[in-house]
Amino acid sequence: MFAPASVSASVVPVASSKVAPSTLRRVIVAASVGNFVEWFDFAVYGFLATTIAQQFFPSGDAAAALLKTFAVFAVAFAFRPLGGLFFGMLGDRIGRRRTLAFTILLMAAATTLIGLLPTYAMIGMAAPLLLCLIRCAQGFSAGGEYAGACTYLLEHAPPGRRAWYGSFIPVSTFMAFAAAASVAYGLEISLAPAAMAEWGWRLPFLLAAPLGLVGLYLRWRLEETPAFKAVQQSHGAVHTPLGQTLREQGRRILCLGAFVSLTALAFYMFTTYFSTYLQVAAGLSRATALLVSLLALLAAALLCPLCGALADRIGRRATVLSACVLQGVLVYPAFMLASSGSFVAALIAVLLLASGAVLCNVVTAVLLAESFPTKARYTASAITYNMAYTLFGGTAPLLATWLISATGSNLAPALYLMGVAVLGLLGGMALPETSKLSLHEPGTA
Repeated sequence: MFAPASVSASVVPVASSKVAPSTLRRVIVAASVGNFVEWFDFAVYGFLATTIAQQFFPSGDAAAALLKTFAVFAVAFAFRPLGGLFFGMLGDRIGRRRTLAFTILLMAAATTLIGLLPTYAMIGMAAPLLLCLIRCAQGFSAGGEYAGACTYLLEHAPPGRRAWYGSFIPVSTFMAFAAAASVAYGLEISLAPAAMAEWGWRLPFLLAAPLGLVGLYLRWRLEETPAFKAVQQSHGAVHTPLGQTLREQGRRILCLGAFVSLTALAFYMFTTYFSTYLQVAAGLSRATALLVSLLALLAAALLCPLCGALADRIGRRATVLSACVLQGVLVYPAFMLASSGSFVAALIAVLLLASGAVLCNVVTAVLLAESFPTKARYTASAITYNMAYTLFGGTAPLLATWLISATGSNLAPALYLMGVAVLGLLGGMALPETSKLSLHEPGTA
């Protein structure tokens, strides 16, 4: 599995359909704004985890209630592979544009329903059950979003700058989490605890409705990608059957999935769990922890294009190596600093954690598109991305909380992340160099 992979004979050197700059700008905006809406909706749950625990899982044990809340967070990820499979096959069959319009509509509807959901005090056990059901719908929708957005944008991007253009998808993801943290922080400092518990927590979820309509409008106005249209014209039926996709792309799915596992764990440790860690392990207030996360998320978004330019300059394999080493080396000192209880130390810690997470996310975005042929790209990349995020991303807050409880050490999550960095390095270095390959010729990777 981990020997360096050879480049398929069907892969040809760079050659592309020329995309007008004005069209490319619209594609970046539509893909990024739509992705922003998807992940804002998904992120709000993580940042309001402690409040949601009080509303839907009342218990005399705060840690137990938080574990249940993160368990529901993880359950949503169980539906992401199903969503990735469904939307991936749909996107390879009917096109990227229409499929991405559907994913954003489903996510916006599900998130709005959370904002309208009765609490445990109102309807008892039906409340957490309904919350779990709606979160599953969110997970199903998210399964088709990220890989599809990367595919859509990168199939338009010019050769030689794909990682730079692709970096705007991680930018929109980090900005979505920053916006969610901003809204949560604003509510924490402006509302009394009673108002926050009664109705304040609902407001971020209700924002999903107007945001979703904006994203849907932007996506619906765009055309299909040049690569998809080229294969459609050449072959008629575009979609490769699932069994054939798994047989032909299985090795790359496993190798890339090993690296994406590190991306997933680093991302959710940084964006979702670390805010809770600063409260539980470092004793910071909820508002202070959210502020630290917000500043780090904004820095991460600014760093993405620089990492994209680096990946275009040095290639994918060198970027993968750098990301794994950076993540593995910096995570332990980051958790040590964060546990000190100091605002400045916490900020430095989360920035250290962010540096590796950003590089992982940027190179993952471009590898999802470059690793697979056009006829199976959406399906294979969605399977790869969502299986890794289900196993390592969705479980990150829950497992980190459990590791601290089981070991009594606040540094246990750091050791776990270091171990997964080794797995990511082995898988990532087994992939071929893809920075010079074409995405625009029928049948190529």
